[in-house]
Amino acid sequence: MILRRIIIENFKSLRRVDLSPRSMNLFIGANASGKSNFLDALRVLQGVGNGFTISEILDGKPKSATSAIWDGIRGGSSSACFAGPDGNGEVTIEAHGWTRGKLPLFEWEFLIAFSPAHGQVTRERLKVDSAIIYDSDSATNAPSSDLDLCVRYLPEKPGHPLALRFERARPVLRQFARGNFVGQADFQSLIRQIMSADEVTEQIARDFTSAGKVAALLANTQCVDPTPALLRDYSQAHHVQRMGDHGENFAALIHALCLDDKVKDAYLSWLRQLRPEEVDDVGILRGAVGEPLFMLREGGREFAAPVLSDGTLRFAAIAAAFFQPDMPGMMTIEEIENGIHASRLRLLVELLRDQGWYSNTQIMATTHSPVVLTWLREADYQTTFFCKRDESTGESTILPLTEVPHFMDAVKKQHVSDLFAEGWLEAAL
Repeated sequence: MILRRIIIENFKSLRRVDLSPRSMNLFIGANASGKSNFLDALRVLQGVGNGFTISEILDGKPKSATSAIWDGIRGGSSSACFAGPDGNGEVTIEAHGWTRGKLPLFEWEFLIAFSPAHGQVTRERLKVDSAIIYDSDSATNAPSSDLDLCVRYLPEKPGHPLALRFERARPVLRQFARGNFVGQADFQSLIRQIMSADEVTEQIARDFTSAGKVAALLANTQCVDPTPALLRDYSQAHHVQRMGDHGENFAALIHALCLDDKVKDAYLSWLRQLRPEEVDDVGILRGAVGEPLFMLREGGREFAAPVLSDGTLRFAAIAAAFFQPDMPGMMTIEEIENGIHASRLRLLVELLRDQGWYSNTQIMATTHSPVVLTWLREADYQTTFFCKRDESTGESTILPLTEVPHFMDAVKKQHVSDLFAEGWLEAAL
């Protein structure tokens, strides 16, 4: 997935943000400037794609037989809405994207507005390849209720839009894709009055499939935040296609990578640049019942995960994430410099830029490090976003460096890392 535009209104400190990300995107700024709030908005879209209710997305969802634990958004529903004087209690997120890679190319636009306090969807719209699939704002002849949200369907026949009702506590997207609307028998009867049986089958299949694809794209996000304690542990699984967000089953992923010599060699090339000593090999050790444990071999000696540094393990996990057999459409990483020596940050920036493009995965990462900015190219300025929060209103401004007043003139005289470290960017806004 490539998210080419996102508009966020009234979410946390984001009164209104309109960004056009690309393949690699960095968010910089002081603590509490809005960087993590932007990533939280992406997690809201991930929760929408998974079909969770609004309350579950914001406040969390325990593990069940059909789904894993969902941690919810930092601060929960009570902190989800912008607290400024103009906040109206409704959060709106509008995303525009297109597919890249294995799926056939198509463009899509998705808008959702919801009330965090009531845990309800207030508006929703889906558009695919310039055609509106459904739109709640257009269902004027069948108003929504406290429990159900009414949307218009069949835009290709403007004289015969159909009003469908969906559970209001849950985003429409997954409900529509699965045909989980209220009064299904009545729906079938209505559309047969204006369309032939063949048209009905083709129309429903196409639109349900389109909604399902967009939901899957939104859900296919990985929030990479490796925890050294988990990386040092044995994996519960023996072989995985994707590790957990915090590094769960990291060793099992390494085992999967090592089964393909080309993938293993590519992964090793990144690790060899990180370590001061030559890395001979990477692989796993086995526990009492065969469970895998990460291992590096240097100078003929094996170094198991428990004796490796936090920085080595964190980089090894982030690098492994770019070689997963099941790559996400989007990857978010907070504070990418954590635990990694300043002399190796160039390698990290190159990893995000090169492997992100090669793997068709869009990168959204935050950093506080001026050293990271040292390794930016001029082309990266458009997708390096500076975040600043107004202390009086609590509102965050997020702008690409190219839109910061006078930045392009200033960076000709002084490096962007110095402008950031010395507070020039703060003063410019």
